[in-house]
Amino acid sequence: SYRRQIFCCFVWWQFNRSIKFSQLLVGPTAKMNLFQSVTSALDNTLASDPTAVIFGEDVAFGGVFRCTVGLRDKYGKDRVFNTPLCEQGIVGFGIGAAVAGATAIAEIQFADYIYPAFDQIVNEAAKYRYRSGNLFDCGNLTIRAPWGCVGHGSLYHSQSPEAFFAHCPGIKVVIPRGPVQCKGLLLSCIADQNPCIFFEPKILYRAAVEQVPTEAYTIPLSQAEVIQEGSDVTLVAWGTQIHVLREVANMAQEKLGVSCELIDLQTILPWDTETVCKSVAKTGRLLISHEAPITGGFAAEISSTVQEECFLNLEAPIARVCGYDTPFPHIFEPFYIPDKWKCFDAVKKLISY
Repeated sequence: SYRRQIFCCFVWWQFNRSIKFSQLLVGPTAKMNLFQSVTSALDNTLASDPTAVIFGEDVAFGGVFRCTVGLRDKYGKDRVFNTPLCEQGIVGFGIGAAVAGATAIAEIQFADYIYPAFDQIVNEAAKYRYRSGNLFDCGNLTIRAPWGCVGHGSLYHSQSPEAFFAHCPGIKVVIPRGPVQCKGLLLSCIADQNPCIFFEPKILYRAAVEQVPTEAYTIPLSQAEVIQEGSDVTLVAWGTQIHVLREVANMAQEKLGVSCELIDLQTILPWDTETVCKSVAKTGRLLISHEAPITGGFAAEISSTVQEECFLNLEAPIARVCGYDTPFPHIFEPFYIPDKWKCFDAVKKLISY
């Protein structure tokens, strides 16, 4: 199953990765999975910022994924509290709290349910600073939401809506790939002076553990990370799909002798064009993969920018391996997802073009 593939990819990656986190791993660390790293980040924020409040559906008892477990007991019901089942109201309240000076951290129970709050995010939060000429802002607002395929979510629990918000100036959109990145990027979103949407890959919540610093730390937003250097093909993804492409990169090396450079975009808006274009100028080939439908997906924006900036460097047309233009299916999910075999076939086509 896709869930088992992701778990195996993540565990394998833990033993073989070459990412340098020495600048982060200062002080005590603890084994955490991804949802525990979220809890740790929120705990650090509530402890250091007396204005910080966390709210959403069921967060008082820990939330459906247990990301806020224990925080109400530790910090009180005035700082960690439930809301009505109204996403528009959750974000609207968060905007007001942030404008009033609080650090507002709102949880949308699933990213699929963020659409009722779309107007509040796009027409209010994103434009608040601009429309007031910088007299007022709601930059202290962070919106968290579980995101992406989970193996059995079907129509309303598997969507990846990042591209909808990438069209909207005034907000930042961030998606981590693992516990270390999750905590550091979430704390960066909370500290950032712009409203941020933080999508958490739900299939990774319990997939594996990493040694994560218990103290607060940040990872810069809008900076992609080159996870693996290569010379023949550039692979770009974010969130769960990073682990799929990591396995594809190893398959390409073993079966084809092809060297792949793997990039985790991390921040969707504003995204790191420099790192991606620099890589493509070196490799001459680009594959982008995400779970969201292909038409209008964020891979199209990356493809367009790279074509404009790196046209003379390209050795093959840019490839996109994404979800299909259908609602997310249930029994046909294995055929829908951009798995390692689809991505590996795309790499072969890029090399043989």
